[in-house]
Parts: sequence; C-alpha cells; structure tokens
Amino acid sequence: MGATPIVTALEDFTDEEVLGGLRPYVREWFVKKYGGLTPVQRRTIPLVKQGCNVLVSSPTGTGKTLAVFLGIIDDIYRQYEETGRMPDGVYVVYVSPLRALNNDMRKNLLEPVEGIVEEARSMGLELPRIKVAVRTSDSTPSEKQRMNRDPPHILITTPESLAIALNAPRFRERLANARILIVDEVHELASSKRGSHLAVSVERLEHLAGRRLQRIGLSATIAPLEDVALFLVGYNDDGSPRDCKIVDARFDKKMDIRVVSPVKDLIYSSAEEINEAIYDELRRIIKRHRTTLIFTNTRSSTERVVFKLRKIFEKEGVIDIDDIEAHHSSLSRDVRIEIENKLKNGELRAIVSSTSLELGIDIGYIDVVVLLSSPKSVTRLLQRVGRAGHHIRETSKGRVIVVDRDDLLECTVLAKLALQRKIDRIRIPRNPLDVLAQHIVGLALEKKWRIEDAYRLVRRTYTFHELSYSDFLSVLRYLAGQLGDFYEYQKVYSKIWLDENEGVFGRKKTTRMIYYQNIGVIPDESKAHVFTVDNRYVGDLEEAFVEYLAPGDLFVLGGRVYEYLQSKGFKVIVRQADGQRPTVPSWFSEMLPLAYDSAREVGRFRRLISEMLDEKGRERTVEYLVKEYRLQRHAAETICDYIMEQKLYAKGLVPSDELILIEIYDEPTRRNIIVHSIFGRKANDALARLYAYIVGQRLGVNVKLTVTDNGFMLTVPGHPRGEWLEWFRTIPVEKAWEILEKVVRRTDLLKRRFRHTAVRSFMLLRRYRDTEKSINKLQVNAEELLKAVEEIPGFPVLKETYREILMDYMHIDEAVEVLEKVRSGEIKVALMGPVDVPSPFAHSIVVHGYSDVVLMEDMRKLLARLHELVKQRLGEGSQLSEQA
Repeated sequence: MGATPIVTALEDFTDEEVLGGLRPYVREWFVKKYGGLTPVQRRTIPLVKQGCNVLVSSPTGTGKTLAVFLGIIDDIYRQYEETGRMPDGVYVVYVSPLRALNNDMRKNLLEPVEGIVEEARSMGLELPRIKVAVRTSDSTPSEKQRMNRDPPHILITTPESLAIALNAPRFRERLANARILIVDEVHELASSKRGSHLAVSVERLEHLAGRRLQRIGLSATIAPLEDVALFLVGYNDDGSPRDCKIVDARFDKKMDIRVVSPVKDLIYSSAEEINEAIYDELRRIIKRHRTTLIFTNTRSSTERVVFKLRKIFEKEGVIDIDDIEAHHSSLSRDVRIEIENKLKNGELRAIVSSTSLELGIDIGYIDVVVLLSSPKSVTRLLQRVGRAGHHIRETSKGRVIVVDRDDLLECTVLAKLALQRKIDRIRIPRNPLDVLAQHIVGLALEKKWRIEDAYRLVRRTYTFHELSYSDFLSVLRYLAGQLGDFYEYQKVYSKIWLDENEGVFGRKKTTRMIYYQNIGVIPDESKAHVFTVDNRYVGDLEEAFVEYLAPGDLFVLGGRVYEYLQSKGFKVIVRQADGQRPTVPSWFSEMLPLAYDSAREVGRFRRLISEMLDEKGRERTVEYLVKEYRLQRHAAETICDYIMEQKLYAKGLVPSDELILIEIYDEPTRRNIIVHSIFGRKANDALARLYAYIVGQRLGVNVKLTVTDNGFMLTVPGHPRGEWLEWFRTIPVEKAWEILEKVVRRTDLLKRRFRHTAVRSFMLLRRYRDTEKSINKLQVNAEELLKAVEEIPGFPVLKETYREILMDYMHIDEAVEVLEKVRSGEIKVALMGPVDVPSPFAHSIVVHGYSDVVLMEDMRKLLARLHELVKQRLGEGSQLSEQA
C-alpha cells in the first residue's frame, strides 16, 4: 500500500499568516473577542480552509472547536461573496455523542455566527445568517418538519439521529449537499459500537453526496493518533488509506498532577479514619478554590460524597450546601442542564461526578480537579484533570486521593505517566456483525442494492475493512430469513429480500417501521428482581452485576448475605446465607478496569523499585520517589515498605511485568491458587477463565474465581495437589478462543449479551407498531432464541455475541500476548507455598474475594489482620515451603 497518507501536520503559522487568510469581518470579530490565536488554532485553521481531512487532538479549553468552525464560517462567506448565494441544503454535519453537548454547541456556534454578521454590518456589509439547527431524539416533529422545509447550513446531531436522517425520505435529499463532516469527541465514539455504527453512516452520507466529504475529527488526549485518524477517514476502494493530517496538540497545556495519601498509615488506619482524612482533604481543597470538580469511579459513591460534603459544610456554615451538586447520567435531563448552567455561571463551589463530566461539555471555569482513587488509565486521568484551568494558558491542576497501598502504587505510576504523556492505546471494535445488520437494513430502505456494491461501501470503514465476504453474506442471509428453519417457529421474520443469483437485495414492506423504532446500539439496561427460593422478593440488582454472578456466589443486598442460585430472565433466585462471608463485592461491576498498558507499567514500577531497594537502600529510594514522583514523604515510605515486605516474605519474588507469581494459600477447608498477574482486569478475566478451565479439568472440581487488576484467585474445595506451574505454562494458546467460548457458553453473561446483540440485529424487536416489549420479556425470548440458533454453525448474531464478550468485555488478545511471552521466557512464572498467610501483594486479591463494600470496616480489619500475620511470620523467619 506504500507510504501512509496519514501524516502529522508540523507547519506552525504565525497569527498574522492565519488571520490574514480570513475575511476582514471574521478576523476583526475574532481579534476583538479573543485577542490572539491559541497554538492549536494556528495549526488547524489553515488545514480546514485548504479542505484537508483533519484530526485535531488537544485538551478541553484549547479552542479546537472554534478553530474548525472559524475556518468553515469564513469559507461559507467567501462562497457567498463570490457567487451571491448561500449553500443549498445541509452544508456541514456535526456529530457528537452527547445530546447535552449538541445544545451546548448550538449556543457556542450562534455567538460567532451572530457576532460576525454584526461585525460585517459595522463595515457596511449585509451578510445572510448561517442557519444552525439541532436534530436529535429530543427534537419535536414540528422542528423536524421545519428542517425539511428550511434546512440548516450546519446540522448538529448524534450518531443515532444521523442514521435515521439518512433514511428519512425528505430530509435525506437535504443531506445530499453535505460537504463537511465533523465528529466531536471522536475518542469516545471510536472505542464503542456507537462509533462502529457512525463509521458506516458516514460512508453512506458520502455515497449519498456523491463526492468526497471533508472529514474533521475533534478528540481529547488519545493514542495512537494514526489509528483514530484511520477510523475517521477510512479507506479507498483499492484498500489504500485515505489521507488525513493530524494536529497533535495533546500536550500543549501544562499539567500539575499530584498524588495525596490522606493518612500516614494506610494499613492500620480504620475505614472511619481514612474516610475522615479524605473529607478533611476535600474540605481544605474546596475552601481554597473557587470551583472544585471531584470525580469518583461509581455513581453510588458520587451520591455518598455529595451527601457527606453537604453535611460537613452545613455544620461549618461557610459554604451554602446548594453550591455542592452531583452530576451523573441517572439524573433527569432538566436537572442535569440546571446543574451545568450553574457550573458555567460559576455558581457552584463543588461538583461531584462519576464519568458524565469527562466529555467536552462546556463546563466553564474549574480551578482544580480531585480524583477519589485511581482513574484506571492514563488517558482518563489526563481527560479528567484537563477539565481544570479551562484556558490553554492556564495550568490544569489535579489531585488524586488514594485509599490503600495498591491504590497508592497505581496512582503514583499513572500520575508520572500522565506527566510523561505516555497514554494507553485505544481499542476500536472490529467487524461487529450486529451493527452491520442494522446498516444492511438501512441500505435496503434506500434502494435495491447490488451485494458487491454494499460490501464495498461497508469495507471503506476502518471498523469493517477486514470483514470477510462470507461473514457479510451470512448477515444478509440471516436478515433474509435463510439461515435454518427456526424463523417461523420463533416468530423472527425476515427484514429484507435477497436474490443471490442476481446478486441483489432490497427492503420488505414492514422494514421501515422496524428500522425507525429499533435503531441504536446502546443496550437497554435494567434491574433484575431478586427472589428467595420460596418466592419472597428481596430487592433489585444491576443487570451488569448479575453478569458477574456464578452459582454459589455470596453477595450482600440490603445488608444481608444471599447465595446466588440461578436467574430466569430478570428474576434472580437466591438462598439466604446469613453469617457467611460474601464472596463478590456489590460494587465490583461498576469498577473501572485498569488498562493493560497502564497495568504493565505498574508491574515495571514494582520491579524498578524492588531493584533500587537492593542497590541503594530504603532511604535513597524514598528520596528518589519524593523527588521524581513528587510524593509526600510518608507516601514514598509506604511504597518502599510495601515492596520490601513482599520481597522478604516471598524470598525475593516480587510479581512484576516480567514475573507472574503463583501463590498457594490454604484455608482450613479450601485451597486458593493466587496468580499475581499485573495486566489489568480484562486480560486477567480471560487468563483466569482459561486457567480455571484447565485446573477444573485436571482436578475434576468446580473452581471459584476472583478477578482483579493485579491478579486473580482460583478457589477449590479441600487441598488437592496439582502441577500448578506446569498447568499455567501449558495453557493451549492456539485453543484459547475455543476454550473461552466453551466456558462462557453456560453463563448468564452469554444469555444477557446475546439479548443485546439480538436486539441490535433486529432479531428481537424492542418496539413494533404500538407495543413495546419489557426487557424481562426480551430476555426470556432471547434465551429461547439462543437454544434455537446454537445448532446453526457460525450464526452471525451468536458469533457476534462471542466476539463482544471475548474481545470487548474480556481482552482475549491481551491474555494471549501474556501467555506467548510466558512460552518464550520473556515473562517468568514462579511458585510459592503452600502458605497459611497470603503474601502482602495477595491481600487485596484475597479481600476482593471475601469482602463487600457494605462491610468496608471488615475489609479494613481483614487487611490489617493479614498484615499483622505477615509481620509475625517475618519476625519468626518462617520457612515457606517451595512445593504445593
């Protein structure tokens, strides 16, 4: 394919050169309003005006959106001056993932549009106004009709609404004049199926326009930029990548990131003491700054933090409690908008959010961002901290408050990587067949298509560039009702007609309504209702949490312990298990997983500090950490002591990026095989299931699993002997996919994910005519369908379900990479035990397996107790046996 046409734009123009290329009234308005250009604006505006495909990556507040629109507005008026006419139909399509962002955008666009018209008028020129309109699911029918009659020059929309607009008979004609496509928050879209869906919509828009669209992507900090650029622009028909210029301004903004350990002793401080210290720290930060944005990692903790802060400040009387708010996606739209407006107007002293404020919604001025616990990836850390100091010339100030020793280690590494600008790689889904099914139906609605032409169109996208013809045909046949004989019996009706002899396909009569009512890729999540064996209702669980449960798991609901038995649809059957220790923490499903790249860096840090302690001793290592990692002295001492304890207890075996430690820890009635593998939760999930399958096969027992970012634990009854090292080393890499399909087959995870893919593939309809199916009913239907299609080899909806679980939910590719490095000797594997007290690095894995956040105090006590036992053993100089 030759040299890639995707290049980083290195030209840096002067303000005079850039502003000199703009119409006088555009230039004048900008200079009066902003004075000068930001670096990202100097590099972007000329590229936009040249008609290049551009990916602009820079933090919030660097002026990238205005840079793009300034060039476009200037071009529209240049055309008007030359021809005396404004463009017909929609000229620019601007797509953003958030509806809230769309309303924001409209406001941000109207200001320059109106300001420039005013400026021209003062120069004696009457310019027509550039029309801007928003089209989302919130738009009323009358607003949509108005757009049909009088289309905007700039259309602001979401991925879902664009897909519908492409099939809206009248509005479709208005889109045929599109020249420019802008994708905002492209980093957020590319990594999900919403992005896969949008990628095909963009190719369909270009096909409709009958000419090359200028594509512009706006992204926060992300890597690798080349992949994101390819996702934005796609491929030519000959397989070569289309051209794109990358404006890499990710690191134009100064960052001040520090890790804060709220107490001197993270081991023996009680949960209450740590909690108090965290709130003392928050109180100090909020009082010292005008506006503080606090990020938690779960929605439930967002609510808890706001409640507690309001109580503190109510007692003190120094800050009005109405100036402290929560912001998350479960709030109603009106409440969210009200909070966002208060934030923009500088009326809030503190706002607490889980993930909803990570995206580039304009939130005005933030002095400081505080993260409670690890953000789990460098990219997310930079995005969150980047919300502070909203202007390019201001330093973004971030503070990360840690809660335990593992958290301290992880955050120390992430903060350093963020300052070094080492970012985790984005994962872009490939060949999601459920998304393909939706678009084939959308294409059929447009006209009769030749199979070859439709296949060629789809393969121009990055997402489907490697799609095989046989998979494409398989989806066509499924949609045409030609795969197996279950269709009538299961009431799954064909959505298209297909004539393979003629090589064409097209729509059926009822297809349009089905398409409009069921389009979209975000699954409807729901709560599952929990009942005891004797049918007593005890409460609800998040659907995502139920995915984690396996029969025999113990969890807490409403302060009581229950044993999970099974689920039917959305009914979960449990048995009371009072007095037993929970084995699954209720907040686990909400936890963000540590990214693979970041996890390996944590492993590398463990190794480097371990070597430094040997070579330079504790004091010099502490000084190094204080200086190089900007840590408090007590935090640096905690890290050194933690790693030193592991070294002493495990005879020098410090699990790292180059060493997996398998530790056998025995309790009276069971054996725990703890595998220290620092590769992040998603890789570990796949590794754990593969290893558990082998162990289960060899021993003929059921294996219980606990998975964390730093490792996983298999628990088996009794104390069986096993070739633990050998079994791990010889996990058959080439059969990994096959084994995991088999392992996942009987799980609730497969049943639920199959429902998601079946709904996306229009196999199950959420809505039809005037009826809407409950999620419970859909789940029951999905389980019936699953039984029917299992018998059909390579059935596309089931194939996609396995792909989604193994590649998106778990990361089988990362697990395979680890196993291949074990085979080649790049990663060593060592064995320790059996022991009756787990090693220091195993404590958090053990506690994850046997505790619950409801019992946070017990969790702290358990950690302190395990640490006490380790110190006793070290004092006794106990000999750890070498073989289990």
